Amino acid sequence: MSAPPAAPVVQMSGISIAFPGVKALDDVSFRLFPGEVHALMGENGAGKSTLIKALTGVYATDSGQIEVDGREQRFDGPDQAQAAGISTVYQEVNLCANLTVAENVMLGHEPRRGPFIDWRATRRTAAEYLRRLNLDIDPRSMLGSHTIAVQQLCAIARALVVDAKVLILDEPTSSLDNAEVAELFRVVRRLRDDGVAVLFVSHFLDQVYELCDRVTVLRNGRFVGEHRIDELPRRDLVAAMIGKSRDALAGIEEKARSTITIHSEKETPFLSVVGLGKNGSVRPFDVDLYAGEILGVAGLLGSGRTEMARLLAGADRPDTGEVRVQSTLTRLTSPLVALARGIAYSTEDRKKEGIVGDLTVRENIALAMQARRGAWRPVPRRQLDDVVDRYITALQISPPNPNALIRNLSGGNQQKVLLARWLATAPRLLILDEPTRGIDVGAKAEIQKLVTELAQDGMSVVFISSELDEVLRLSQRLVVMRDREKVDELVNADDVTTATILETIAESGAHA
Repeated sequence: MSAPPAAPVVQMSGISIAFPGVKALDDVSFRLFPGEVHALMGENGAGKSTLIKALTGVYATDSGQIEVDGREQRFDGPDQAQAAGISTVYQEVNLCANLTVAENVMLGHEPRRGPFIDWRATRRTAAEYLRRLNLDIDPRSMLGSHTIAVQQLCAIARALVVDAKVLILDEPTSSLDNAEVAELFRVVRRLRDDGVAVLFVSHFLDQVYELCDRVTVLRNGRFVGEHRIDELPRRDLVAAMIGKSRDALAGIEEKARSTITIHSEKETPFLSVVGLGKNGSVRPFDVDLYAGEILGVAGLLGSGRTEMARLLAGADRPDTGEVRVQSTLTRLTSPLVALARGIAYSTEDRKKEGIVGDLTVRENIALAMQARRGAWRPVPRRQLDDVVDRYITALQISPPNPNALIRNLSGGNQQKVLLARWLATAPRLLILDEPTRGIDVGAKAEIQKLVTELAQDGMSVVFISSELDEVLRLSQRLVVMRDREKVDELVNADDVTTATILETIAESGAHA
């Protein structure tokens, strides 16, 4: 790509946005030029979505300036941003599945004959925009009858109708297969060549390096850097996203490794999966889990870590592969079935999928025990009280009040209650997805210590974390995920460092 023109179509300077208790953006700058595809990268909570919402008028800024085509703008809503030439296609297509393709593409811009919509002209005009994208579908067909990929292309066609200068694609490939991704990229390149500025948000490194011309990196709500993609090695991009310099990563050698001995002669694994995968979610993978081991799962956000965990826990049903629990072929059709086989799963989304805020600590701990017994066999009160008291003490849950509403506890103590819920079922395998995210250092250390002790007592643990140091500290073996695929499995020996994992993530599974 040639050097970008002198004048950006979008210039954002000193953007700051604060919400109660958190500064989402802190003095962030961003620029976007006509005729380029520009990646916006960062880990979860980096501020990507907030920056997009500031640009499109969803959020008002506390400070800073936004210019479009050299003119300062203050958008009060997405409609004003769209009128200025900024259009967004979201991961979840924000069109109307119960309307026709033509109605969606031309919505609000239908040709009219007097006060009435000219439906024939509407369909004809929609077909012209669809042909610009090489999309040969009947404009009279219902949008909901088409694949997500086709729906996204229809959303892009709608952006052409409103003559968008800026097209924002927010995780557009998360639900697409390889052929659909290739077609989307062909359309994006054509729009770029026509002078449209494309902002591409994705967690897939391969796609960013294949499609994009430049990249801006955010971390913890702050601007980290802007780079030409062909001048930024992948390992440097990953290092910038997670906040460690390349030199510092290469020099990390001191690790507080788990004290559990790796078995030299492993017997039958507790859980063994072969070719387990789900279309559009995670590619088929093999993995064995042994008693008394902590298996770490490392990878960037969107790499397939959670998708792997959900298949192992029965939360999602696989399309391929087989599962054996203690050598017995098993179909994990639901988390309840998995729980009956001794497999417990603590989700990464503590707020939405974990705690029940209006219930007490006691009631939250009791949920899994009660689910295992069934609705008609309540847990005896004395047994429940003994379990609750034991885990409140063992995990140092504060306040030590089983009748406290869990929503009033700190994040760390909510996480401890979730751990207590699953430990109360006496699992053989505990799958922990981001168990220390968003909690303070003290609570994090306590949870790490507990995980190590559980493994020493013979429990199998799958430990998923975006903090590579944490994965290294706890695990005997590590699975490395990238772009929804298991790319390597490492024994956590002395020569395995954070830099090793980053090399594996960045270099398509090759680690040197």
